[in-house]
Amino acid sequence: MEKFGGKMMTAKPMASDIEIARSAKMQPIEQIGAGLDIPADAIYRYGPHKAKLSFDFIRTLDRRPSGKLILVTAITPTPAGEGKTTTTVGLGDALRHVGKKSLICLREPSLGPVFGAKGGAAGGGWAQVVPMDDINLHFTGDFHAVGAAHNLLSAMIDNHIYWGNPLDIDPRRIAWKRVMDCNDRALREIVVGLGGGANGNPREDGFDITVASEVMAIFCLATSVADLQQRLANIVIGRNKARQPVRAGDLEAQGAMTVLLKDALQPNLVQTIENTPAFIHGGPFANIAHGCNSVLATATALKLANYVVTEAGFGADLGAEKFFDIKCRKAGLSPAVAVVVATVRALKMHGGVARDRLGAENVGAIEAGVVNLARHVENLQKFGVPVVVAINRFTSDTAAEYGAIERACQKLGVTAHPCAHWAEGGAGAAALARDVVALAESGKAKFKPLYPDDMKLADKIRTIATEIYRAKDVALEAGAATRLKQIEDEGYGKLPICMAKTQFSFTTNPDLKGAPSGHTIPVRDVRLSAGAEFVVALCGDIMTMPGLARVPNATKIGLDKDGLIENLS
Repeated sequence: MEKFGGKMMTAKPMASDIEIARSAKMQPIEQIGAGLDIPADAIYRYGPHKAKLSFDFIRTLDRRPSGKLILVTAITPTPAGEGKTTTTVGLGDALRHVGKKSLICLREPSLGPVFGAKGGAAGGGWAQVVPMDDINLHFTGDFHAVGAAHNLLSAMIDNHIYWGNPLDIDPRRIAWKRVMDCNDRALREIVVGLGGGANGNPREDGFDITVASEVMAIFCLATSVADLQQRLANIVIGRNKARQPVRAGDLEAQGAMTVLLKDALQPNLVQTIENTPAFIHGGPFANIAHGCNSVLATATALKLANYVVTEAGFGADLGAEKFFDIKCRKAGLSPAVAVVVATVRALKMHGGVARDRLGAENVGAIEAGVVNLARHVENLQKFGVPVVVAINRFTSDTAAEYGAIERACQKLGVTAHPCAHWAEGGAGAAALARDVVALAESGKAKFKPLYPDDMKLADKIRTIATEIYRAKDVALEAGAATRLKQIEDEGYGKLPICMAKTQFSFTTNPDLKGAPSGHTIPVRDVRLSAGAEFVVALCGDIMTMPGLARVPNATKIGLDKDGLIENLS
């Protein structure tokens, strides 16, 4: 038995995430597809429990009506944990539990967090997608394909220079780095081409993590193989000596890059522990990229189910804003509901409680920390989407603490639902599911982006900073301001903004919790992602290649005596 909010509830046996995942009674992937009316010949198996969906079948769905799109987002993340992916999975299961045809759309986990500090991204407890170990590791090889396509372009740039440089590329102005899907701070800034003339021309270079690659962003925003190839051709890799842009298409790289990505672009089909279907496809980070799963997976899901539950990375100030202003704007999506995930523990941290004191009841800390939740709810309402709050339950939560959250939500005109999906699966989030259905069918959603296309780029950055982060202004470094003007002069002024900023605060200082306001957002640089069709604003000290923690998860992961993976979560 477990105690949740003063009530005694029957819970399934306690075990680690990987032990729970291994206990799942998975159905053959063709059976999962059949529940969505997907014929067996449209399913390309990667073993018995994971598959890709054929493009030929996807093209037959164009004339079908679309279901309702539900976004799951969260408060500002803390070390206490929020459980956004777990809640996304739990809500998908809960919708099915209450009799609705649902489908879940998630991002693929990056190996960086899996072996770094954050861990995997397959959910937790009894609200997981499976096979969890496959999903958290190599899965169907999509990330390797993205890395290979990106690094092929990198190699072609240096090869072009080696063989006489007919495009007159300026090595000092090459913006295209290399990538790998692991955290390695030592590779942030490197020198390539050393060792003599046979190895090319020495120049400064560096590595980003694969999920920060523009190829990953393009992969997740492309609507077809043809669209993918055109976007890859549009990538601006740097400048020539006349300071004009040089594109991947000028190097004739897009065809080979598309070949490497064509199979990966097919959405991946898996299932939850409760056999709810799930598409897991693509995985750009939300603090340095746009943080959403692929448009192809989401658009396909909307033709196959009545309710599609998807997530956006990190807190609503990053993931949800980019989901609305980049993904929905570009793909023509209209979300029906936004669910904000919070935990009592995380709100206590926003109220000033130390991590080792989170187990004790502290209503005062909740009342102080709930301002963070309120800020996110208010921000989401600016997009014209109805909001509901999911409180991801922990065993130490009390009824008094829930009451403080519920009172704050009532003032905002939203409902808060304590949810036990981690311990109870879909049944533990049934009340949330019913509320989501009612909101989705109410017609209240009047989605609109935060800013218009024709607003100046600097003003778009300022709008996000003042409206979402509640800053008083932005501080554009001189180089960033010059670069914005250049981007506009080259015809890219109507693109949306992708803010690259710490996920741990509304400011650029990760230690400032709660809901600070009146601060200044420093923008040190901007980058054009012409293929992805957005402009990246680098704020504060944000890095595009993370480093490993002092004691990374990699030190704990291994195989047991039976050859099974240990400590993967």
